[in-house]
Amino acid sequence: MRIAMIGSGYVGLVSGACFADFGHIVTCVDKDAGKIDALNAGDIPIFEPGLEDIVASNSRQKRLLFTTDLAPAVRGADAVFIAVGTPSRRGGGHADLSYVHEAAGEIAAALDGFTVIVTKSTVPVGTGDDVERIIRGAAPSADFAVASNPEFLREGAAISDFKRPDRIVVGSDDPRARDVLAEIYRPLFINQPPMLYMSRRSAELTKYAANAFLAMKITFINEMADLCEKTGANVQDIARGIGLDNRIGGKFLHAGAGYGGSCFPKDTMALIKTAQDFGAPARIIETVAAVNSIRKRAMADRVVEACGGSVAGKTIAVLGLAFKPNTDDMREAPSLDIIAALEAVGAHVRAYDPESMEQARPLMPKVEFAADAYRCAQGADALVIATEWDEFRALDLDRVKAALAAPVVVDLRNVYRPEDMRRRGFAYTSIGRP
Repeated sequence: MRIAMIGSGYVGLVSGACFADFGHIVTCVDKDAGKIDALNAGDIPIFEPGLEDIVASNSRQKRLLFTTDLAPAVRGADAVFIAVGTPSRRGGGHADLSYVHEAAGEIAAALDGFTVIVTKSTVPVGTGDDVERIIRGAAPSADFAVASNPEFLREGAAISDFKRPDRIVVGSDDPRARDVLAEIYRPLFINQPPMLYMSRRSAELTKYAANAFLAMKITFINEMADLCEKTGANVQDIARGIGLDNRIGGKFLHAGAGYGGSCFPKDTMALIKTAQDFGAPARIIETVAAVNSIRKRAMADRVVEACGGSVAGKTIAVLGLAFKPNTDDMREAPSLDIIAALEAVGAHVRAYDPESMEQARPLMPKVEFAADAYRCAQGADALVIATEWDEFRALDLDRVKAALAAPVVVDLRNVYRPEDMRRRGFAYTSIGRP
């Protein structure tokens, strides 16, 4: 199959590379000439484990191509995936669909023969109707079908998620579109993931519902962690106790500093706005978004408390900046709120992250960046673990203690055991554990 992937950001690049690895011929299109030049030179603009090798392998075999020229890529394609960004609109929270609409118009001008137009971007319910209307208006005689095929990729595990999915959601009532997408995903059938066929609007809403539900699980366990701290219970025991219930499941029940990233914050807000627009307010999700926003800022209070009630003039070492490990994504990362709040009350912040410091620098102009975890800790009045990278799970704690000016550790990801930290002489604070 020949595939055109419009947009070479996170979703487009991962999806395009994986489709090429299935044996399809994929052309990734992007308007950013610098990005396309870098990709053609073998430079990957994002950090995602395994992605660089897949891109390099399939580029060598001419199955994965990169270009700024949309028209020839679309003309030769059996399917055209729209994988452009849908950020939140400023001041409103609605998804900005301008890139989707622009892509639809350009696709319309290049269609040649039956083509399936697939929205891979996360879009509000009804966007497929808009795409179809735009293309039909620009090319009345074109032979095409519009389908929805949302992605469910976790940053840091995207390659595995794409190749071993829990399910593949296809939103289309057109049998030709279903057949094309079934053929595209046929290499996965040996793993027997269910192909869920539904209406286009149902598929669009499925993506938002999934992310909102996961955001709700995270927020729920964070609130239980707060209750555990008041009652002397242990949130990790609570999480195991409820997670082993098959009706609940154990994933996304890790208490911490709140959710962030490119998906959950914007998708919960977009779902809230969609629900309001349709006159069916999503009150639970509204509360989830509000509670999460407050939580991220409140994590700085824990650091201040651990430092005796004031951090004015003190140096705080922060390990981890990306919103989660195995990614360099800084979008809506809890570290942004935590560091800003600490700086606002007089702290000097020194930080280290294995992958995201280049992205973090312009977002944190006052922060001093360290070359490694131990130099980050050197002379600091407290150490904060904000992202649970593997290398932070196995620190030489004696070396950390010797480096710190005071043996204060605030573990916002529950990486270490409280009893071990106390035995080593640390003043240790974690989340939801006595």
